[in-house]
Amino acid sequence: MSSPRLRYPNSNPFLVWMQLGFKTTEMLFAAAQVINHRTTRMALAGPVPNARDRKEFTLMGQEKVDAAAESVQAMTMRMFAVQTELAGAIFRQFTGGTVGMLGLAATPFSLITPSGQARLLRGFLGSPMTSAARFSGNLGQVAHHGLKPIHSRATGNAKRLAKL
Repeated sequence: MSSPRLRYPNSNPFLVWMQLGFKTTEMLFAAAQVINHRTTRMALAGPVPNARDRKEFTLMGQEKVDAAAESVQAMTMRMFAVQTELAGAIFRQFTGGTVGMLGLAATPFSLITPSGQARLLRGFLGSPMTSAARFSGNLGQVAHHGLKPIHSRATGNAKRLAKL
């Protein structure tokens, strides 16, 4: 089962985190509008709200529970995919490092050229850096997947309640 991808590739975690920041900001503005509308509505309803207000107040609590459950499920599913990718990256890094070390051990030191040394060093340092960037992008995607149900509820409510 594959999870939906963001528009931005894992190779650029900065873009993944920027998109998450924009979505979070949009959600916060929508939530402020919804809170303002609902608290005003509660104040105007008084101690005995009418049927329409009771329905809205009940919906208010239920949608928070539903959004939280969807958020946890989405993040859990994405974390499974991240763990699989991470295990593969660790295995590739380990085998690549082992092959490089065996090649280094089999070559007399006097025959190793500076370019060969640089290639080995890039092999040892480049792969972990690429893996770290990919992991950071994946964590951003986990957060994005977790925010999506909450964001959709907040922005949807802001649009719906603005019409009332």
